[in-house]
Amino acid sequence: MKTETLDLNTSRGATTAYVARPEQDSAAAVLLIQEWWGINDHIRDIAGRYATEGYLCLAPDLYRGKLAKNAEEGGQLMHALAIEDGMETIRQTIATAKAKYNLQKFGITGYCMGGTFALRAACEMNELAAAAPFYGDIPEEDVLKKLTVPTLFIAGGRDSWINPEKVNGLKEAARKYNLPVEVVSYDADHAFFNDTRPEVYDAQAAANAWRRVLDLFRKHLTAAIPTGA
Repeated sequence: MKTETLDLNTSRGATTAYVARPEQDSAAAVLLIQEWWGINDHIRDIAGRYATEGYLCLAPDLYRGKLAKNAEEGGQLMHALAIEDGMETIRQTIATAKAKYNLQKFGITGYCMGGTFALRAACEMNELAAAAPFYGDIPEEDVLKKLTVPTLFIAGGRDSWINPEKVNGLKEAARKYNLPVEVVSYDADHAFFNDTRPEVYDAQAAANAWRRVLDLFRKHLTAAIPTGA
């Protein structure tokens, strides 16, 4: 695995994306959207896991270099980030990476705040081939009903933020509009995938969710196709 930094330019200022590259060049990429903490070691670790699976993984820095030291700072940074700003950064990541790395397929995933952006991006960006948001907020119905990207939504049954009521709202919208969404809920808390937070981490649920996400991306991204093949 190789890592590097991708420079990005947006109308609201320059930023970067952390890039983890597989040993063999791939035409399939996974966009990894950060939690409210920022681009920290945990996000870089997940990016490396995707590279090990044969994907080029891109984690755009929606905070432009800022990192939260605690939950209070994380909440402040998240609430200060306009949806339009984050979405523009994701679009720029796709456009810049597609040209630089000769990519053909993009999937998107994200956790917590990143799950919110990942689901919304799947509703608004037809460049995406699959989406796997983890316990992110549900967009308004006018946005959600436009979803055409195959989506696996991962939830925690004991999550007090993305609570069962919100998850049921997603299920109802999926039925109403015949959306390509599968919802999987675990008996776990918010952020159960984060193995740096023992108070919420659930190893069994995280392993099962990881397997499901990899299955989704293998199906829709034709993973790890060598670009010279």
